[in-house]
Amino acid sequence: MAGAAENEAGPADGQPRAAGTEILVRLRGYRVYARRWVFLLAVSLLSCSNATLWLSFAPVADTFAKYFHLSVEQVNWLSLIYLVLSIPFGLVSIWFLDSVGLRGATILGAWLNFLGSILRSLPGIIASLQYPFAYLMVGQSLCALAQTLVVFSPAKLAALWFPEHQRATANMIGTMSNPLGILLANVLSPAVVKKEEDILLMLGIYIIPAGVACLLATTCLCESVPPTPPSAGAASSTSEKFLDGLKLLVKNKAYIILALCFGAGIGIFSSFSAFLEQILCVKGYSNDFAGLCGALFIVFGLLGALGLGLYVDRTKHFTEATKIGFCLTSMACVAFSVVSQLRGQKVWLAVICSLFGFFGMSIAPVVMELAIECSFPVGEGAATGLVFVLGQMEGVLVMVLMTVLTTRQAGGTFSTCQHGDDALDWTASLLLMAGLCTACCCVFVLFFHTPYRRLQVEARASPSIQENCVQEDADPFPSWQSHPKPPALPPQLTVTGESNDCLGPTPGDL
Repeated sequence: MAGAAENEAGPADGQPRAAGTEILVRLRGYRVYARRWVFLLAVSLLSCSNATLWLSFAPVADTFAKYFHLSVEQVNWLSLIYLVLSIPFGLVSIWFLDSVGLRGATILGAWLNFLGSILRSLPGIIASLQYPFAYLMVGQSLCALAQTLVVFSPAKLAALWFPEHQRATANMIGTMSNPLGILLANVLSPAVVKKEEDILLMLGIYIIPAGVACLLATTCLCESVPPTPPSAGAASSTSEKFLDGLKLLVKNKAYIILALCFGAGIGIFSSFSAFLEQILCVKGYSNDFAGLCGALFIVFGLLGALGLGLYVDRTKHFTEATKIGFCLTSMACVAFSVVSQLRGQKVWLAVICSLFGFFGMSIAPVVMELAIECSFPVGEGAATGLVFVLGQMEGVLVMVLMTVLTTRQAGGTFSTCQHGDDALDWTASLLLMAGLCTACCCVFVLFFHTPYRRLQVEARASPSIQENCVQEDADPFPSWQSHPKPPALPPQLTVTGESNDCLGPTPGDL
């Protein structure tokens, strides 16, 4: 993004006009636009809708399989396709996001999500369709492609449209809308589907938010970047080409440590969510209780993310918050691995699952901000997208290892597992999960050190002359940042007008 100076300077005016316009841009300062909240709403609604489409079948897998005459394994593949496609198409989406732009990626993702939701509903609407599984799988695949465009967007949106004191909060809202969608799917699908005939109603309900997100993205998003940047970091965003940026990421020691450790964390959380019911039923806990634990995990994770996002927005303690959160998460993971193997511990399991989500999910948006800080000026899509792709790869590996380490156990009349085979012993798998989480925590705490490169650029930049307008609710230069001197006003330029909506003086006002 070259900035407003290049946009306003005419080619025939020559160097003096360009220099004058540069001074004008400095006078106008960094500006924010109210429509940034509309963009955030569109991305958040799209991410939430995509997550509900992902797991809409899982809570009612048996009923759904009977309605369409499918096997449970086929129904599971409707969810697993998200994970499978995210790995090969993740890098393509990273390139698309940084090269084509945030608006194009959001609109494409919204249409893929909407069309996928419609296509997977056709077997229920048109009973005469042959091979309903093919329509369901193609529809889910389109939604899975949309996910790769959606999950990378919040960090880039926060960087391009929001001032530095709102970036972490905006990133938190966009990122946490995805687990909110997972929670809604786990609550809504069982509530709607009481019998096989309700499957069509469920499919129709999930089309509505997908359609609203598509309409909002198509009609209300007019540009990928604001006319003028909200911060110095936004002015330098995506200054590296895609391949050059990937090379810089591979050579960045701090980023590699962050990506591998947090990627393992994503794998652990994916395994926890996928196997929670199977782990608890072996020890006599009901499916309803396992669903409660899963809901507490997400709800407290959302609350933790909200509080931590507001905190790091004010303090900029990204590394400290992530390290402390990682340590507390590993402790909760170890506690779950031990207590889940005991019977009659419902209260403690509910508390531990709540803490596991509170500490673990809360650091996810902060890690995305930290990935951008340690890799700046690499594009936000590449910096956060590569972390997600590595997380998906490590998630597949962790889930496979945990499955391999399980063993069949005979007997155990207290088991509530509703499977035909003998119950599984998850002891070794849980030890693997706890050990991996603890090892990654130790590596991250001991070896991760990085300067905040984007904040350093912003600290050296000239402040906005619109300080009180742009940052109405926060000190424009927090305690971690010294107040730089404002740029000198050339004697030939005087400000004669007032700006609206924090837009600063216009060229006609000078």
